[in-house]
Amino acid sequence: FAHAFYILLSPKSEFSLEQYNTNNNGDPNNPWNLAPSYSQIDNNGNINSNPLMNQIPDGNTNMFMDFKTSLFAIYLFLIGDLSALSNWTYTENPSIAILIVLFSLLVVVYLMNLLIGLLNIAIEKDNDRVSYLMQKAEILAEIELFYLLPNQRRWHTWFPAVIHYYADVDKTRIKIERLIEKGEWDTKEQELAEMRENLLDKLQIKHDPIDNKVILEKLKIDNEKFKIDNEKLKIDNKVILEKLKFHEKLLEENNEVILEKLKSHDKKLDKLEKLDKLEELEKLLREIRAK
Repeated sequence: FAHAFYILLSPKSEFSLEQYNTNNNGDPNNPWNLAPSYSQIDNNGNINSNPLMNQIPDGNTNMFMDFKTSLFAIYLFLIGDLSALSNWTYTENPSIAILIVLFSLLVVVYLMNLLIGLLNIAIEKDNDRVSYLMQKAEILAEIELFYLLPNQRRWHTWFPAVIHYYADVDKTRIKIERLIEKGEWDTKEQELAEMRENLLDKLQIKHDPIDNKVILEKLKIDNEKFKIDNEKLKIDNKVILEKLKFHEKLLEENNEVILEKLKSHDKKLDKLEKLDKLEELEKLLREIRAK
């Protein structure tokens, strides 16, 4: 948007802020033409066409003379300051009004709300208890690796061999039941099997790995897939049988045609044989007559 306003509102002719040039009157973006002018009004209400007094422009009269100030003008527009665009009338410059509307819709409304939503999502993730504990563990591990002396790492008061900690029974029960529902409780690690069983007994949670709902649901899904595959195979077999029947019919029809052709050929051969015999008889008769 800053580049668009810079192209649209930058002066098209050379000018100097220190000296007025009468040749720049045709450029509407010239700072001398944008600066306030004061005209004289007579007693009849007529306004003198020649301004009586002109205010000397400065670098802020047209902030779109330079691309840097154009960026700053768009920043001011973002925070609600429209003074950089107040020197142009919107009725005579509808393109400025269109750009302002597009900027307010795309940047102020859409992009700002999108940024706020992304920040809310990031804050919710950072406020998660698990992410907090993970970050805390990473910081502690970094301190232990890089900021402790070797003798400090061997202190049993800081690094005991066994650590006992307390966990809320209700929260632990809810967590274990959630893991069981997701099918993540039964792992292949045999070392933790006894500990899991003892924990289930103490928390009075009934769990049968064989009668697990998640596994049963997976089996049901597999059975449904197997049924669907069988139905597809049946359909494919039916299609294949129909094609075979069709080919058999075609073969039968072709065989009938071939038989008819063979019969016609046999008839032709019989006729040829009869003709050959007649020719032989004629030869014999000729020989007899000659004798």
